[in-house]
Amino acid sequence: MESDEQAIKITGDQFCIPYILHFDVRRKVESFSNAHYDVYDVNGNVILQIDGGVWTSKKRVMKDPSGSPVITLRKKALSWKNKWQMYEGESSEQNHLLCSVQQSDVLPIKNNLDIYLASNYKEDKPDFHVTGSLASLSFRVWKDNLIIAEVKHSYTWGSCKGKESFKVKVYPEVDYAFILALVVIMHDTDNV
Repeated sequence: MESDEQAIKITGDQFCIPYILHFDVRRKVESFSNAHYDVYDVNGNVILQIDGGVWTSKKRVMKDPSGSPVITLRKKALSWKNKWQMYEGESSEQNHLLCSVQQSDVLPIKNNLDIYLASNYKEDKPDFHVTGSLASLSFRVWKDNLIIAEVKHSYTWGSCKGKESFKVKVYPEVDYAFILALVVIMHDTDNV
């Protein structure tokens, strides 16, 4: 993915880097109703944070280090396929919709997701696909037959205490904010 034409830009140019990126995502349940995700680069710097409700509100807001909203994730209330919508900034307006994410099957054997860009309003064929399993929170993100990101869930004793971590590998020119939002959606979908 070397040309600008092949870059996968969902949220913006600033999130597409021309080399492979590695991130450490740490999730912590802060209270009975709130979960928090911190995203660290390889130098240990927090580059993104995601907050939102655990039980009541299925809304998550991703913010950059300055506190500016990057993406808002909203779960559709009544949906057979556990559908989420991703919006630019802190919006919920249809004209700021970036994409829709939903389970591939109503009764999933594996935890697979289909992603439809806002321009694909008919939802004929997914623009991206996530493949995982019910036994693991690890998964891969695909664009056609090309892997664009890989996520490995790290099992630790902290997982039992509401703390979890993920190792994320994002390939060149792929919007890493989009991929990191999929980590949150995949985790929430797997824990429904």
